Amino acid sequence: MSQTPRAGKGDEKRELIVDQLRRILSDEIVTGVLGPGVKLDEQALADRFEVSRTPVREVLSQLSVLGLVERRPHRGVVVLQQSQERLLQLFEVMAELEGACARFAAERMSPDERAVLIALHGEAAALVEAGDAAGYDELNSRFHQLIYDGTHNPALVEIALDARRRVFHFRRAQFRIPDRVRASHQEHCRVVDAISLGDGGAAYAAMKAHILTVKDVSAAMVSRRPFRALS
Repeated sequence: MSQTPRAGKGDEKRELIVDQLRRILSDEIVTGVLGPGVKLDEQALADRFEVSRTPVREVLSQLSVLGLVERRPHRGVVVLQQSQERLLQLFEVMAELEGACARFAAERMSPDERAVLIALHGEAAALVEAGDAAGYDELNSRFHQLIYDGTHNPALVEIALDARRRVFHFRRAQFRIPDRVRASHQEHCRVVDAISLGDGGAAYAAMKAHILTVKDVSAAMVSRRPFRALS
């Protein structure tokens, strides 16, 4: 029986580079360091990050799928204008989807799954007190993934993850705002409490309120970010 080849160290290194570049460039686009119309030249980016053009090309392709950049004839890849209205619409969809995930998680999580969620939430509290926004950001993704897994509904998770990918970079950028990490953790507290009690309705309401708060924070961030002049 044939086996799927395992990724080698070279593949893992390339994936790590691509992930790092995507995070840096998406953050710069979301926060306005790279404004709409700015051209992203493959060679210039390769020189900046001291990598080959191959991972840069892959990152630009991923950013295009996420709607952050666009390849235009005779201009190459340029940063797109982020529509505040479109962003708000996506977050409204995300709020309903994640609210549904929280409801199902409250009703379906096993005792062991609940224990893991509670433990992770406790770890996040320590990061809040330490002022570790980057560490909290990482645990935040794991927190939401545990809730997705707790739904035991792969179809719902697939749809939720697709929606999450479209706003993921805005969700990450929120932690640049002072006190947002602490506020986020407090919002998570209400979600965890409801899931711990098996209260689907309360879990839905708490999660929906949490995502709508992220929506408002992201909208404010987009409206006041300092864009570069168009190139």
